[in-house]
Amino acid sequence: MKEGVFLKRNRDKWLEMEKESQNISKVHPDRLSDLFIELTDDLSHSRTNHPKSPTTTYLNALAIRVHQAIYKNRKERGSRFITFWTEELPLVFYHARKEILMSAIIFFGAALIGVFSCAYDDSFIRLILGDGYVDMTLRNIEKGNPMGVYQDQNEVSMFFGIFFNNIRVSFWVFIWGGLETVYVLGGTSVFPLFALLSIGTAYRLFTNGVMLGSFQFFFYQKNLFVESASVIWLHGVVEIWAIVIAGAAGILMGNSILFPQTYTRYASFLKGAKNGVKIILGMVPFFFLAAFIESFITRYADMSMVIKLLIIFGSLVFVLYYTILLPVICYKKTLLVEDLK
Repeated sequence: MKEGVFLKRNRDKWLEMEKESQNISKVHPDRLSDLFIELTDDLSHSRTNHPKSPTTTYLNALAIRVHQAIYKNRKERGSRFITFWTEELPLVFYHARKEILMSAIIFFGAALIGVFSCAYDDSFIRLILGDGYVDMTLRNIEKGNPMGVYQDQNEVSMFFGIFFNNIRVSFWVFIWGGLETVYVLGGTSVFPLFALLSIGTAYRLFTNGVMLGSFQFFFYQKNLFVESASVIWLHGVVEIWAIVIAGAAGILMGNSILFPQTYTRYASFLKGAKNGVKIILGMVPFFFLAAFIESFITRYADMSMVIKLLIIFGSLVFVLYYTILLPVICYKKTLLVEDLK
């Protein structure tokens, strides 16, 4: 790119960066990270193509100024932990809203496939859940305790087992969005591998969705749909939605290299991976809550239906508010603050 074209395309952006660097304490951390990455990318381009030009000198000085401003003002606030949950993470959810929608469509679409597959093939449920689990559930149904699987273990050991298993599942759903990316960035393969990005995460979401649909339809076939759903979804609302969000994190990371926008593919991947990790960390309390409900509350399957519905719909309101509504509120609040500057 000729220097004149390069300068014309980016001049306004650099002036805005220069303005923000003069008041760095008011710049949001995510914006600050994006600003510095973009600036260093432009500097790298200018050094390569116009090493002795005034543009390179200017960008180098601006990069130094931004870098110094970042580290000069890098004081962790006492409320950093709080603002992560109340502002930073919701904003990440907002910017990942398309990935969340995509993840939800894949997961619940797969659940429907599981339902229809079981409806047309009686052996499908055993293929998905395994003979051991199906036979155990059938024995519990014969004993008049179809939800007995939730009562067989000690509460504490069950809690830790479920908690860490949910984290493991979400981790693999997430990490599969970037496994192929590592090979692409490593230079060991070429463009055909781009087609695989996020496919790993989609596969994990699909298999988990099919399992859920098959499991729920199995109880429907035994005329136990209402009883099973009122127990399963006590913890399932939080647990399933957290897996969907983890899937969105994996898709976000996988797509970051496929659609780098104005970044280099490497810088885009780092940005996507960072936001994906934030989302996964943000899901840990969700998995903690789901494991607590499943271990200490779900076992009381004979509790009042009113209490069950309160827990189910209360959980639904909570997860939708925190991952859908609050992110919109935080984003609008950020725009308002920008307008007032």
